Amino acid sequence: MSILVQINVLPHQVEDTDFIAELAFAKAKLRAEEVASWRIRKRSIDARKSPVKISLQIQFFKKGEAQEDIPPFEAQEVSQAKEIAIIGAGPAGLYAALRAIEGGLKPIIFERGKDVRARRRDLAAINKEHLVNPESNYCFGEGGAGTYSDGKLYTRSKKRGNVLKALEWLVHFGAVPEILVDAHPHIGTNKLPKIITQIREAIIAAGGEVRFEHKLTDLKVVNNTINAIEINGDTWHSFDTVILATGHSARDIFYLLHKRGVKIEAKPFALGVRVEHQQSLIDDIQYHSDGDNPYLPPASYSLVAQIDGMGVYSFCMCPGGIIAPCATAQDEVVTNGWSPSKRDNPYANSGIVVSVQPENLPNYRKDNPFVCLDFQKKVEHDCWIAAGKTQAVPAQRMRDFINGTVSKSFPKTSYQPGIVSVDLNTVLPPLIAKRLKKAFLTFGRTMKGYLTNDAVLHAPESRTSSPVAIPRDPITLEHVEVKGLYPCAEGAGYAGGIMSAAIDGINCMDKVLEKFIAAPSPVVHPKKKV
Repeated sequence: MSILVQINVLPHQVEDTDFIAELAFAKAKLRAEEVASWRIRKRSIDARKSPVKISLQIQFFKKGEAQEDIPPFEAQEVSQAKEIAIIGAGPAGLYAALRAIEGGLKPIIFERGKDVRARRRDLAAINKEHLVNPESNYCFGEGGAGTYSDGKLYTRSKKRGNVLKALEWLVHFGAVPEILVDAHPHIGTNKLPKIITQIREAIIAAGGEVRFEHKLTDLKVVNNTINAIEINGDTWHSFDTVILATGHSARDIFYLLHKRGVKIEAKPFALGVRVEHQQSLIDDIQYHSDGDNPYLPPASYSLVAQIDGMGVYSFCMCPGGIIAPCATAQDEVVTNGWSPSKRDNPYANSGIVVSVQPENLPNYRKDNPFVCLDFQKKVEHDCWIAAGKTQAVPAQRMRDFINGTVSKSFPKTSYQPGIVSVDLNTVLPPLIAKRLKKAFLTFGRTMKGYLTNDAVLHAPESRTSSPVAIPRDPITLEHVEVKGLYPCAEGAGYAGGIMSAAIDGINCMDKVLEKFIAAPSPVVHPKKKV
């Protein structure tokens, strides 16, 4: 059995393998002749006090023990196998498809948006011309919302499924092996598209299908069982199994399900603003004035407080990042953040959001599944109006927001469509604005230097999670009332990021495989082992 030891080193020592080996061997009380090989298994930053240290978990393999290799993704030939419909080509849909191929079923992915390369033109149109394509944007298209909004792979969902398997598949399709080591792994928007393309090509090579610009527009339920789906308003396809992995912004799907009598429910979500600081300031705060240390990566932060009975917390913190326009309709504005793989932009941004329960809202009724969605839509629309009915966003300096003062000028921000000076207290609902103001004061005490008028608030940060849940049976993962329909990942309320969505896609397909045992087929390898 391998041996694990924990050691701490200074940042400049993290690349010194001889020093690390000497320290780890001494800690493990091992001699070199006893060991076949060793590796760094986990790596994290300990910045709780000065000096900042790098915490390393070292794994030793004694003589006679083999070091585990990353298992390759192994696909069966499925072109003639039973067909399973997957709605959405985000991480949940793609991973559900990979698991189907691994298990011997044929996945057919229907994606309303475009492939990763074609999406780029639509993203440029949002940023430069303020034009939103409702079917192809930062949220819709191959790879889902995470493709062009960061690629953070950290998840707390350890009990939901096999995190390591999900990460290993990413490495197999081109991600750097370091994501298996880092405590908070990250790929970067600049690298994700190539990986996603490799996954799509593997699905097709094994006999699966990926159909772009194919939007789910209706469904048919017969005897409480899914029977068929309509695509693009004119073509019906018969399926008895449908993985519904449409993401948290596919509002039309919620309306469609409700129209067809498929049960949905209002779900808690969060809403607030996206805050941008200079990255150098965050580095100095988090690294105790050692922010210019060339051996340390751009610093992140995590903040949380209870304010007047509601949680306020940081969300999707992006070191060295950029704020992006993530609207899915022309008459709304939405912000999100992302970082390139090097995280080398001069800005740090994070959502600061208030956790909203359905019963917190003034129009709450237990029988209204859209109460949170309606609240979310109104804020996004109001911000669009306040910013001049463009994809610019209403903005305010942090202290000006607390004081209720319209900002007269701004430092440069990363939000490309532009910002408009607005008192956000007049745009954001009082239950949000009042708690944000108190939270910033609290965070300023927790993180000295965070509360500064050089920080700019961009509104709104509203797509943290789905405001609607699609309930499913906890055992079968099928919809509570419709057999063969598998609500999956973020859009159904069962995930909150790339990895948790991918894992949920695997879990849903596992349940499908339990129902349909496919005949063995020859193994093919769409991509060589990494």
